[in-house]
Amino acid sequence: MLLKKIIILIFISFAFNFLNAQEAEQKSVAVTVYNNGFGVIKDVRSFDINSGISQIALTDVAQFIDPTSVRIKLNGSVMEQNYQYDLVNFYKVLGKYIDKDIQLIGAKSELIEGKLLSVAGSQIVLKKKDGGLLMIPSTSQYLFNVSSLPEGLITKPTLIWKVNSPKAGKQDVEVAYQTTGLNWHAEYVAVLDQADKTIDLNSWVSIENNSGATYKDAKLKLVAGNVNMAPTMKKEARYGVDYSLVEVQSANAVPKPFAEKSFFEYHVYDLQRPTTLAQNETKQISLFEASDVKIDKKYIYESTINSGQNPKKVNVLIEFENRKNNNLGMPMPKGKIRLYKADKESIEFIGEDNINHTPKDEKVKLNIGAAFDVTAEEVQTASKQITYNVKEQSYKITLKNHKSENVTVEVQRQFDNNWEITESSMEYKIQDARTITYQVPVKKDGETTLTFTVRYTTFGSVK
Repeated sequence: MLLKKIIILIFISFAFNFLNAQEAEQKSVAVTVYNNGFGVIKDVRSFDINSGISQIALTDVAQFIDPTSVRIKLNGSVMEQNYQYDLVNFYKVLGKYIDKDIQLIGAKSELIEGKLLSVAGSQIVLKKKDGGLLMIPSTSQYLFNVSSLPEGLITKPTLIWKVNSPKAGKQDVEVAYQTTGLNWHAEYVAVLDQADKTIDLNSWVSIENNSGATYKDAKLKLVAGNVNMAPTMKKEARYGVDYSLVEVQSANAVPKPFAEKSFFEYHVYDLQRPTTLAQNETKQISLFEASDVKIDKKYIYESTINSGQNPKKVNVLIEFENRKNNNLGMPMPKGKIRLYKADKESIEFIGEDNINHTPKDEKVKLNIGAAFDVTAEEVQTASKQITYNVKEQSYKITLKNHKSENVTVEVQRQFDNNWEITESSMEYKIQDARTITYQVPVKKDGETTLTFTVRYTTFGSVK
Protein backbone atom coordinates (compact mmCIF):
# COMPACT_ATOMS: atom_id res chain seq x y z
CA MET A 1 0.00 0.00 0.00
CA LEU A 2 1.12 3.55 -0.74
CA LEU A 3 0.26 4.55 2.80
CA LYS A 4 3.02 2.32 4.13
CA LYS A 5 5.54 4.27 2.05
CA ILE A 6 4.43 7.67 3.33
CA ILE A 7 6.69 9.27 5.87
CA ILE A 8 5.01 11.94 7.95
CA LEU A 9 7.26 14.65 9.30
CA ILE A 10 5.42 16.81 11.81
CA PHE A 11 7.24 19.69 13.49
CA ILE A 12 5.19 20.44 16.58
CA SER A 13 5.74 24.03 17.75
CA PHE A 14 4.19 23.50 21.17
CA ALA A 15 4.33 20.81 23.82
CA PHE A 16 1.31 18.49 23.90
CA ASN A 17 -0.15 19.59 27.23
CA PHE A 18 -3.55 21.02 26.54
CA LEU A 19 -4.47 20.84 30.22
CA ASN A 20 -1.45 22.73 31.50
CA ALA A 21 -0.76 19.89 33.95
CA GLN A 22 2.25 17.64 34.38
CA GLU A 23 2.12 13.94 33.51
CA ALA A 24 0.52 12.12 36.43
CA GLU A 25 2.83 9.70 38.25
CA GLN A 26 1.48 6.15 38.38
CA LYS A 27 1.57 4.83 41.93
CA SER A 28 0.05 1.39 41.26
CA VAL A 29 -2.09 -0.53 38.80
CA ALA A 30 -4.26 -3.59 39.39
CA VAL A 31 -5.80 -5.74 36.65
CA THR A 32 -8.68 -8.13 37.26
CA VAL A 33 -9.37 -10.40 34.28
CA TYR A 34 -12.69 -12.20 33.79
CA ASN A 35 -13.20 -15.19 31.54
CA ASN A 36 -16.07 -13.37 29.81
CA GLY A 37 -13.62 -11.42 27.63
CA PHE A 38 -13.22 -8.25 29.69
CA GLY A 39 -11.31 -6.86 32.66
CA VAL A 40 -11.40 -4.21 35.37
CA ILE A 41 -8.47 -1.81 35.72
CA LYS A 42 -7.73 0.06 38.95
CA ASP A 43 -5.14 2.78 38.36
CA VAL A 44 -3.77 5.01 41.14
CA ARG A 45 -2.05 8.21 39.94
CA SER A 46 -0.55 11.15 41.79
CA PHE A 47 -1.96 14.47 40.47
CA ASP A 48 -1.01 18.05 41.31
CA ILE A 49 -4.52 19.51 41.60
CA ASN A 50 -5.38 23.20 41.95
CA SER A 51 -7.81 24.47 44.52
CA GLY A 52 -11.31 25.01 43.18
CA ILE A 53 -12.31 24.06 39.64
CA SER A 54 -9.61 22.65 37.36
CA GLN A 55 -8.97 19.87 34.86
CA ILE A 56 -6.88 16.71 35.19
CA ALA A 57 -6.11 14.08 32.55
CA LEU A 58 -5.29 10.38 32.65
CA THR A 59 -3.39 9.06 29.63
CA ASP A 60 -2.42 5.48 28.72
CA VAL A 61 -5.90 4.13 29.42
CA ALA A 62 -7.07 1.03 27.56
CA GLN A 63 -8.07 1.66 23.97
CA PHE A 64 -11.23 -0.43 24.42
CA ILE A 65 -12.30 1.17 27.68
CA ASP A 66 -16.01 1.45 28.43
CA PRO A 67 -16.12 5.15 29.44
CA THR A 68 -19.53 4.69 31.07
CA SER A 69 -17.93 2.32 33.62
CA VAL A 70 -15.36 4.79 34.99
CA ARG A 71 -15.25 5.42 38.73
CA ILE A 72 -12.92 8.11 40.11
CA LYS A 73 -12.08 8.64 43.78
CA LEU A 74 -10.36 11.82 44.97
CA ASN A 75 -10.50 14.52 47.60
CA GLY A 76 -13.15 16.66 45.95
CA SER A 77 -15.93 16.19 43.42
CA VAL A 78 -16.02 15.33 39.73
CA MET A 79 -18.13 17.74 37.71
CA GLU A 80 -17.57 16.40 34.20
CA GLN A 81 -15.77 13.61 32.35
CA ASN A 82 -14.59 13.46 28.73
CA TYR A 83 -13.05 10.50 26.96
CA GLN A 84 -10.90 11.64 24.04
CA TYR A 85 -9.86 8.97 21.54
CA ASP A 86 -9.34 10.84 18.25
CA LEU A 87 -5.78 9.59 17.76
CA VAL A 88 -3.21 11.03 15.39
CA ASN A 89 -2.76 9.47 11.95
CA PHE A 90 -1.71 10.68 8.51
CA TYR A 91 -5.15 11.44 7.06
CA LYS A 92 -6.52 13.00 10.23
CA VAL A 93 -3.62 15.45 10.37
CA LEU A 94 -3.99 16.40 6.72
CA GLY A 95 -7.76 16.63 7.09
CA LYS A 96 -7.29 19.22 9.82
CA TYR A 97 -5.04 21.25 7.46
CA ILE A 98 -7.59 21.76 4.70
CA ASP A 99 -7.44 25.48 3.71
CA LYS A 100 -4.18 25.85 5.63
CA ASP A 101 -0.56 26.12 4.50
CA ILE A 102 1.66 23.02 4.42
CA GLN A 103 5.10 22.16 3.07
CA LEU A 104 6.18 19.16 0.97
CA ILE A 105 9.81 18.08 0.68
CA GLY A 106 10.67 16.11 -2.45
CA ALA A 107 13.21 13.34 -3.02
CA LYS A 108 15.84 15.90 -4.12
CA SER A 109 15.07 18.19 -1.15
CA GLU A 110 13.00 20.57 -3.29
CA LEU A 111 10.51 22.51 -1.18
CA ILE A 112 6.86 22.86 -2.23
CA GLU A 113 4.59 25.24 -0.31
CA GLY A 114 0.90 25.95 -0.64
CA LYS A 115 -2.59 25.84 0.80
CA LEU A 116 -4.04 22.34 1.02
CA LEU A 117 -7.36 22.20 -0.84
CA SER A 118 -8.18 18.49 -0.86
CA VAL A 119 -6.96 15.04 0.16
CA ALA A 120 -8.19 11.87 -1.57
CA GLY A 121 -6.16 8.77 -0.74
CA SER A 122 -2.59 9.48 -1.81
CA GLN A 123 -3.66 12.37 -4.06
CA ILE A 124 -3.65 16.01 -2.91
CA VAL A 125 -4.37 19.41 -4.46
CA LEU A 126 -2.39 22.51 -3.39
CA LYS A 127 -3.03 26.17 -4.12
CA LYS A 128 0.32 27.85 -4.72
CA LYS A 129 1.14 31.35 -3.51
CA ASP A 130 0.91 32.67 -7.07
CA GLY A 131 -2.67 31.39 -7.30
CA GLY A 132 -1.97 28.34 -9.45
CA LEU A 133 -3.00 24.81 -8.58
CA LEU A 134 -0.58 21.95 -8.04
CA MET A 135 -2.14 18.47 -8.29
CA ILE A 136 0.00 15.64 -6.95
CA PRO A 137 -1.27 12.16 -7.99
CA SER A 138 0.94 10.30 -5.50
CA THR A 139 2.42 11.56 -2.25
CA SER A 140 4.62 8.50 -1.69
CA GLN A 141 7.79 10.37 -2.66
CA TYR A 142 7.25 13.35 -0.35
CA LEU A 143 7.78 14.27 3.27
CA PHE A 144 5.15 16.46 4.89
CA ASN A 145 5.85 19.40 7.16
CA VAL A 146 3.08 21.11 9.17
CA SER A 147 3.40 23.73 11.83
CA SER A 148 1.72 22.00 14.79
CA LEU A 149 -0.46 19.16 15.99
CA PRO A 150 -4.04 20.12 15.11
CA GLU A 151 -6.39 20.81 17.97
CA GLY A 152 -8.55 17.83 18.93
CA LEU A 153 -6.04 15.15 17.93
CA ILE A 154 -4.18 13.27 20.65
CA THR A 155 -1.45 10.65 20.72
CA LYS A 156 -3.00 8.42 23.40
CA PRO A 157 -6.56 7.68 24.57
CA THR A 158 -7.18 10.10 27.44
CA LEU A 159 -9.72 10.56 30.22
CA ILE A 160 -10.24 14.21 31.17
CA TRP A 161 -12.10 15.35 34.28
CA LYS A 162 -13.30 18.74 35.45
CA VAL A 163 -12.91 18.54 39.21
CA ASN A 164 -13.58 20.77 42.20
CA SER A 165 -10.98 20.31 44.93
CA PRO A 166 -11.16 21.92 48.41
CA LYS A 167 -7.40 22.46 48.48
CA ALA A 168 -4.38 22.58 46.22
CA GLY A 169 -1.52 20.10 46.17
CA LYS A 170 -0.60 16.57 45.27
CA GLN A 171 -3.04 13.79 45.96
CA ASP A 172 -3.52 10.20 44.92
CA VAL A 173 -6.49 9.70 42.62
CA GLU A 174 -7.94 6.21 42.17
CA VAL A 175 -9.56 5.43 38.82
CA ALA A 176 -11.34 2.18 38.00
CA TYR A 177 -12.91 1.17 34.69
CA GLN A 178 -13.91 -1.80 32.54
CA THR A 179 -12.31 -2.68 29.23
CA THR A 180 -12.78 -5.41 26.67
CA GLY A 181 -9.86 -7.21 25.07
CA LEU A 182 -8.77 -9.04 28.25
CA ASN A 183 -9.41 -12.75 28.72
CA TRP A 184 -8.04 -15.84 30.44
CA HIS A 185 -8.50 -19.58 30.11
CA ALA A 186 -6.98 -22.80 31.43
CA GLU A 187 -4.99 -25.56 29.75
CA TYR A 188 -3.80 -28.89 31.13
CA VAL A 189 -0.98 -31.28 30.28
CA ALA A 190 -1.22 -34.88 31.53
CA VAL A 191 1.46 -37.57 31.20
CA LEU A 192 0.29 -41.19 31.44
CA ASP A 193 2.66 -43.74 32.95
CA GLN A 194 3.75 -46.88 31.09
CA ALA A 195 1.26 -49.11 32.94
CA ASP A 196 -1.72 -46.82 32.16
CA LYS A 197 -2.47 -46.51 35.89
CA THR A 198 -1.56 -42.92 36.85
CA ILE A 199 -0.99 -39.49 35.33
CA ASP A 200 1.05 -36.44 36.24
CA LEU A 201 -1.10 -33.34 35.68
CA ASN A 202 0.00 -29.75 35.13
CA SER A 203 -2.38 -26.80 34.79
CA TRP A 204 -1.64 -23.42 33.23
CA VAL A 205 -3.63 -20.25 32.81
CA SER A 206 -3.23 -18.10 29.70
CA ILE A 207 -3.97 -14.38 29.99
CA GLU A 208 -4.56 -12.52 26.73
CA ASN A 209 -4.19 -8.75 26.54
CA ASN A 210 -5.63 -7.07 23.45
CA SER A 211 -7.14 -4.12 25.32
CA GLY A 212 -4.90 -1.48 23.73
CA ALA A 213 -2.74 -0.74 26.79
CA THR A 214 0.23 -2.17 28.69
CA TYR A 215 -0.04 -2.69 32.44
CA LYS A 216 3.42 -2.58 33.99
CA ASP A 217 4.12 -4.32 37.31
CA ALA A 218 0.42 -4.88 37.79
CA LYS A 219 -1.30 -6.70 40.62
CA LEU A 220 -3.11 -9.46 38.72
CA LYS A 221 -6.32 -11.22 39.70
CA LEU A 222 -8.32 -13.78 37.74
CA VAL A 223 -12.04 -14.10 38.39
CA ALA A 224 -13.64 -17.46 37.62
CA GLY A 225 -17.38 -17.65 37.19
CA ASN A 226 -20.22 -16.87 34.86
CA VAL A 227 -20.61 -13.11 35.38
CA ASN A 228 -23.83 -11.78 33.87
CA MET A 229 -23.38 -8.87 31.48
CA ALA A 230 -26.20 -6.49 30.55
CA PRO A 231 -27.18 -6.47 26.84
CA THR A 232 -25.75 -2.97 26.40
CA MET A 233 -22.21 -4.20 27.14
CA LYS A 234 -19.87 -4.23 24.16
CA LYS A 235 -20.07 -7.35 22.07
CA GLU A 236 -16.48 -8.40 22.79
CA ALA A 237 -17.33 -8.81 26.47
CA ARG A 238 -20.25 -11.21 26.08
CA TYR A 239 -18.66 -14.61 26.09
CA GLY A 240 -20.33 -16.77 28.72
CA VAL A 241 -17.91 -19.31 30.14
CA ASP A 242 -18.71 -21.21 33.29
CA TYR A 243 -15.54 -21.68 35.37
CA SER A 244 -15.07 -22.09 39.10
CA LEU A 245 -11.78 -22.45 40.91
CA VAL A 246 -10.80 -23.13 44.51
CA GLU A 247 -7.50 -23.58 46.22
CA VAL A 248 -5.32 -26.49 45.19
CA GLN A 249 -4.73 -28.73 48.20
CA SER A 250 -2.79 -31.59 46.64
CA ALA A 251 -0.14 -33.06 48.88
CA ASN A 252 2.13 -33.38 45.85
CA ALA A 253 1.49 -29.94 44.37
CA VAL A 254 4.35 -27.48 44.09
CA PRO A 255 4.06 -24.06 45.79
CA LYS A 256 1.36 -22.09 44.01
CA PRO A 257 1.89 -18.66 42.44
CA PHE A 258 -1.81 -17.90 42.98
CA ALA A 259 -3.77 -17.51 46.22
CA GLU A 260 -7.46 -18.39 45.91
CA LYS A 261 -10.51 -17.12 47.75
CA SER A 262 -14.26 -17.19 47.34
CA PHE A 263 -15.78 -13.85 46.40
CA PHE A 264 -19.56 -13.40 46.14
CA GLU A 265 -20.64 -16.30 43.88
CA TYR A 266 -17.27 -16.50 42.15
CA HIS A 267 -13.69 -17.45 42.90
CA VAL A 268 -10.70 -15.11 42.65
CA TYR A 269 -7.11 -16.13 41.93
CA ASP A 270 -4.62 -13.55 43.19
CA LEU A 271 -1.11 -13.71 41.70
CA GLN A 272 1.37 -13.37 44.56
CA ARG A 273 3.80 -11.15 42.67
CA PRO A 274 3.60 -8.19 40.27
CA THR A 275 3.58 -8.95 36.56
CA THR A 276 3.52 -6.93 33.36
CA LEU A 277 0.73 -7.51 30.84
CA ALA A 278 2.00 -6.09 27.57
CA GLN A 279 -0.35 -5.11 24.76
CA ASN A 280 -0.89 -7.90 22.19
CA GLU A 281 0.65 -10.47 24.54
CA THR A 282 -0.41 -13.89 25.80
CA LYS A 283 1.12 -14.66 29.19
CA GLN A 284 1.10 -18.15 30.70
CA ILE A 285 1.39 -18.78 34.44
CA SER A 286 1.40 -22.11 36.25
CA LEU A 287 -1.79 -22.82 38.21
CA PHE A 288 -0.97 -26.16 39.87
CA GLU A 289 0.93 -29.42 39.49
CA ALA A 290 -0.17 -32.85 40.75
CA SER A 291 1.49 -36.25 40.36
CA ASP A 292 0.48 -39.89 40.73
CA VAL A 293 -3.19 -39.23 40.00
CA LYS A 294 -4.90 -42.63 39.72
CA ILE A 295 -6.87 -43.19 36.52
CA ASP A 296 -9.15 -45.80 34.95
CA LYS A 297 -8.73 -46.68 31.29
CA LYS A 298 -12.01 -47.71 29.67
CA TYR A 299 -13.15 -49.00 26.29
CA ILE A 300 -16.55 -47.62 25.28
CA TYR A 301 -18.76 -48.70 22.40
CA GLU A 302 -21.77 -46.45 21.77
CA SER A 303 -24.67 -48.21 20.11
CA THR A 304 -27.73 -46.28 18.95
CA ILE A 305 -30.92 -46.98 17.04
CA ASN A 306 -29.11 -45.52 14.01
CA SER A 307 -25.83 -47.41 14.38
CA GLY A 308 -25.25 -47.36 10.61
CA GLN A 309 -21.66 -48.14 9.65
CA ASN A 310 -20.08 -51.50 10.29
CA PRO A 311 -17.63 -52.02 11.91
CA LYS A 312 -18.01 -49.34 14.58
CA LYS A 313 -15.28 -47.62 16.56
CA VAL A 314 -14.50 -48.46 20.17
CA ASN A 315 -13.44 -45.30 21.98
CA VAL A 316 -10.76 -45.14 24.67
CA LEU A 317 -11.60 -43.07 27.75
CA ILE A 318 -9.42 -41.98 30.66
CA GLU A 319 -11.29 -41.27 33.90
CA PHE A 320 -10.03 -40.00 37.26
CA GLU A 321 -11.56 -38.79 40.50
CA ASN A 322 -10.97 -35.15 41.32
CA ARG A 323 -10.48 -35.83 45.02
CA LYS A 324 -7.94 -34.86 47.65
CA ASN A 325 -7.06 -38.51 48.33
CA ASN A 326 -6.22 -38.77 44.63
CA ASN A 327 -3.72 -35.89 44.88
CA LEU A 328 -6.21 -33.39 43.43
CA GLY A 329 -9.36 -32.09 45.14
CA MET A 330 -10.04 -28.72 43.48
CA PRO A 331 -12.74 -27.60 41.01
CA MET A 332 -11.06 -27.57 37.63
CA PRO A 333 -11.93 -24.79 35.16
CA LYS A 334 -13.13 -25.54 31.67
CA GLY A 335 -10.23 -26.10 29.30
CA LYS A 336 -8.31 -28.47 27.06
CA ILE A 337 -6.38 -31.44 28.44
CA ARG A 338 -3.56 -32.74 26.26
CA LEU A 339 -2.50 -36.28 27.11
CA TYR A 340 0.97 -37.76 26.60
CA LYS A 341 2.34 -41.20 27.43
CA ALA A 342 5.80 -42.07 28.67
CA ASP A 343 7.78 -44.15 26.19
CA LYS A 344 11.04 -45.08 27.93
CA GLU A 345 13.09 -41.86 27.79
CA SER A 346 10.57 -39.76 25.84
CA ILE A 347 6.87 -38.95 25.82
CA GLU A 348 4.46 -39.13 22.90
CA PHE A 349 1.17 -37.32 22.28
CA ILE A 350 -1.80 -39.73 22.43
CA GLY A 351 -4.87 -37.46 22.36
CA GLU A 352 -6.70 -34.49 23.82
CA ASP A 353 -10.16 -33.53 24.99
CA ASN A 354 -12.00 -30.54 26.43
CA ILE A 355 -13.46 -30.67 29.91
CA ASN A 356 -16.29 -28.58 31.31
CA HIS A 357 -16.23 -27.05 34.75
CA THR A 358 -15.65 -29.98 37.10
CA PRO A 359 -16.19 -29.42 40.85
CA LYS A 360 -13.99 -31.11 43.43
CA ASP A 361 -14.97 -34.67 44.33
CA GLU A 362 -16.39 -35.22 40.83
CA LYS A 363 -15.12 -37.41 38.00
CA VAL A 364 -13.17 -36.16 34.97
CA LYS A 365 -13.74 -38.07 31.72
CA LEU A 366 -11.42 -37.73 28.72
CA ASN A 367 -12.19 -39.18 25.29
CA ILE A 368 -8.74 -39.96 23.94
CA GLY A 369 -9.58 -41.53 20.59
CA ALA A 370 -10.47 -44.84 18.91
CA ALA A 371 -8.86 -48.13 19.90
CA PHE A 372 -6.74 -49.73 17.20
CA ASP A 373 -6.86 -53.36 18.40
CA VAL A 374 -10.39 -53.47 19.84
CA THR A 375 -13.25 -53.40 17.32
CA ALA A 376 -17.02 -53.77 17.24
CA GLU A 377 -19.44 -55.09 14.63
CA GLU A 378 -23.18 -54.58 14.99
CA VAL A 379 -26.01 -56.00 12.90
CA GLN A 380 -29.79 -56.09 13.21
CA THR A 381 -30.76 -59.76 13.05
CA ALA A 382 -34.58 -59.51 13.13
CA SER A 383 -37.45 -57.04 12.98
CA LYS A 384 -41.14 -57.88 13.23
CA GLN A 385 -44.43 -56.06 13.81
CA ILE A 386 -46.35 -57.89 16.54
CA THR A 387 -49.44 -55.65 16.61
CA TYR A 388 -50.30 -52.28 15.10
CA ASN A 389 -48.49 -50.51 17.95
CA VAL A 390 -45.92 -53.11 19.06
CA LYS A 391 -42.75 -54.11 17.22
CA GLU A 392 -39.60 -56.02 18.12
CA GLN A 393 -36.03 -55.70 16.87
CA SER A 394 -33.08 -58.00 17.58
CA TYR A 395 -29.39 -57.07 17.43
CA LYS A 396 -26.01 -58.77 17.61
CA ILE A 397 -22.83 -56.93 18.63
CA THR A 398 -19.50 -58.72 18.15
CA LEU A 399 -16.52 -57.32 20.05
CA LYS A 400 -13.01 -58.43 18.98
CA ASN A 401 -9.81 -58.00 20.97
CA HIS A 402 -6.47 -58.24 19.13
CA LYS A 403 -4.45 -57.05 22.13
CA SER A 404 -2.14 -59.24 24.22
CA GLU A 405 -4.24 -58.76 27.38
CA ASN A 406 -7.88 -59.19 28.33
CA VAL A 407 -10.11 -56.12 28.15
CA THR A 408 -13.64 -55.15 29.16
CA VAL A 409 -15.73 -53.09 26.76
CA GLU A 410 -18.60 -51.00 28.08
CA VAL A 411 -21.45 -51.10 25.58
CA GLN A 412 -23.79 -48.14 25.88
CA ARG A 413 -27.06 -48.74 24.04
CA GLN A 414 -29.63 -46.00 23.43
CA PHE A 415 -33.29 -46.63 22.59
CA ASP A 416 -36.29 -44.72 21.38
CA ASN A 417 -39.23 -44.02 23.68
CA ASN A 418 -41.34 -46.77 25.31
CA TRP A 419 -38.81 -49.60 25.08
CA GLU A 420 -38.45 -52.91 26.88
CA ILE A 421 -35.71 -55.56 26.71
CA THR A 422 -37.40 -58.93 26.17
CA GLU A 423 -34.25 -61.05 25.66
CA SER A 424 -30.58 -60.46 26.45
CA SER A 425 -27.51 -62.69 26.48
CA MET A 426 -25.91 -60.66 29.31
CA GLU A 427 -26.95 -58.66 32.32
CA TYR A 428 -27.28 -54.90 31.88
CA LYS A 429 -27.81 -51.78 33.97
CA ILE A 430 -30.32 -49.04 33.25
CA GLN A 431 -28.37 -45.81 33.05
CA ASP A 432 -31.30 -43.49 32.30
CA ALA A 433 -34.75 -43.54 30.68
CA ARG A 434 -33.28 -44.29 27.23
CA THR A 435 -29.90 -45.95 27.90
CA ILE A 436 -28.60 -49.27 29.20
CA THR A 437 -24.99 -50.40 29.65
CA TYR A 438 -23.27 -53.78 29.38
CA GLN A 439 -19.84 -54.68 30.76
CA VAL A 440 -18.58 -57.13 28.15
CA PRO A 441 -15.34 -59.06 28.87
CA VAL A 442 -13.25 -59.92 25.81
CA LYS A 443 -10.24 -62.21 26.14
CA LYS A 444 -6.94 -61.49 24.43
CA ASP A 445 -6.95 -62.48 20.75
CA GLY A 446 -10.61 -63.42 21.19
CA GLU A 447 -14.13 -62.16 20.62
CA THR A 448 -17.42 -61.94 22.52
CA THR A 449 -20.92 -61.75 21.07
CA LEU A 450 -23.73 -59.79 22.73
CA THR A 451 -27.35 -60.26 21.62
CA PHE A 452 -30.55 -58.60 22.75
CA THR A 453 -34.12 -57.99 21.63
CA VAL A 454 -35.99 -54.74 22.29
CA ARG A 455 -39.75 -54.22 22.11
CA TYR A 456 -41.19 -50.78 21.27
CA THR A 457 -44.77 -49.79 22.06
CA THR A 458 -46.49 -46.77 20.59
CA PHE A 459 -49.62 -45.29 22.15
CA GLY A 460 -52.52 -43.77 20.25
CA SER A 461 -55.77 -44.56 18.46
CA VAL A 462 -56.08 -47.28 15.82
CA LYS A 463 -55.64 -45.89 12.33
